[in-house]
Amino acid sequence: MNNNNFALPIHWNDYEDIALSLYEKFGDDFSETKIYRIRFTELIEWVLSLDNFKGTREESSEGHLEQIQTAWVYEWRDNQ
Repeated sequence: MNNNNFALPIHWNDYEDIALSLYEKFGDDFSETKIYRIRFTELIEWVLSLDNFKGTREESSEGHLEQIQTAWVYEWRDNQ
């Protein structure tokens, strides 16, 4: 059963939620090294495409993207 219809909206400062969503989307396609090498321009597009993401491109910052990458690495590590 898909619970996306009932999920709360995600915003730029919801780093752990974004990281979990990215991990669920990409799984082990990205290792720790690869996650840190993702271009921010790509990362922004991926975050904006998440089902429950409600932020805008203009609201993003380098700090948000760095926090998302770090949280994604921790999520990846937790699943190894």
